[in-house]
Amino acid sequence: MALVVQKYGGTSVANAERIKAVAERVANRRKAGDNLVVVLSARSGDTDRLLALGREISSNPDPREMDVLLATGEQMTIALLSMALKDMGFDAISMTGYQAGIITNRSYSRARINWIETLPIMEKIHEGKIVVVAGFQGYDDEGNITTLGRGGSDTTAVALAAALSADMCEIYTDVEGVFTTDPNVYSKARKLDKISYMEMLEMASMGAKVLHLRSVEFGMKYHVPIMVLSSFTDAPGTLVTKEDAEMEKVVVSGITYNKNEARITITNVPDAPGMAAKVFRAISNANVNLDLIVQGSGSIMGRTNISFTVPRTDYEKTFKIAEKVAQEMDAGQVHGNPHIAKISVIGLGMRSHPGVASKMFETLARENINLKMISTSEIKISCIIDEKYTELAVRVLHDAFQLDKAPHERIEIQEEK
Repeated sequence: MALVVQKYGGTSVANAERIKAVAERVANRRKAGDNLVVVLSARSGDTDRLLALGREISSNPDPREMDVLLATGEQMTIALLSMALKDMGFDAISMTGYQAGIITNRSYSRARINWIETLPIMEKIHEGKIVVVAGFQGYDDEGNITTLGRGGSDTTAVALAAALSADMCEIYTDVEGVFTTDPNVYSKARKLDKISYMEMLEMASMGAKVLHLRSVEFGMKYHVPIMVLSSFTDAPGTLVTKEDAEMEKVVVSGITYNKNEARITITNVPDAPGMAAKVFRAISNANVNLDLIVQGSGSIMGRTNISFTVPRTDYEKTFKIAEKVAQEMDAGQVHGNPHIAKISVIGLGMRSHPGVASKMFETLARENINLKMISTSEIKISCIIDEKYTELAVRVLHDAFQLDKAPHERIEIQEEK
């Protein structure tokens, strides 16, 4: 008898019909003899509606009370699924994050899980119950309700699987697994049978929306096997697991993109120690996350240009900070572009196969796509381009690396001279 944690996203529980379909899937798994902990998101659109409602009441809602409000979305779905399972003759019980022992810090709306007290859930499992847990939420050391941020239900599920030493964590969504790129952008995208934690981590951080970044971090840290599946079909999914020798033979596994990017450049910054620190300290103090950073020669001797990217939602705030800091440093003008995108090529095999960078740059050059910034890691190459070329870049790179074919059918990348 296996212990399995299942998570169902917002589209999977969007209405009564979908909740009953999930109940049927859970019931069949229970009939097969597995113990189940089921983690649910709020219904699709409910979190946005609750956010809007809070802002109708207050132009600057209290963070604690907003988390109390947002947590009700998941409480609705866990109660409804438990009702459906009981009607089918299965002993199910719903548990909020508080009841399930999910302890977090007090960073409202973006809390991080510190600890899970597993006893409350294990007691219910030993009683033979199907335990239905509210995703996205927990509580701090003073008992305040907290939420984990967008995608937090994935993190709840994987963290529970790790804490409970579950045999598998299954993430059910509206896609059939992890694809070589977004199938909504390119119909030739191919579903992967398995992918390493490291590759999935890079994909999640670079814009792939299949799994929440922190859920992959939990899975990798605690070696939780994660299966990504569709709740709408019975098709086999994608296993996210530790890397093996076969994975390392695949040079490129996927192409990701992220349009939630903005670029800012401070020109002619004095080329002296401490200048970059001053810029990024001011931005960090405003709780803005930086992504790519490039420093190059300015138009004046002894000066340098500093370019960086931030989330597009933070663009206006960051631009004003950059202007203020530039004035204090006697730097030049500040330029910005909120209409950019980041394209990334990801693959474990890049560690030992040269030629990926040149092939990527040559492919984009043939389409007259200009590269504004470049960043690399051990298994990833990212480029900043104009947003209007995003879909084209995804398609031509997908073709260039033959990602529509199985790895053994691809032609080897020519080594750089």
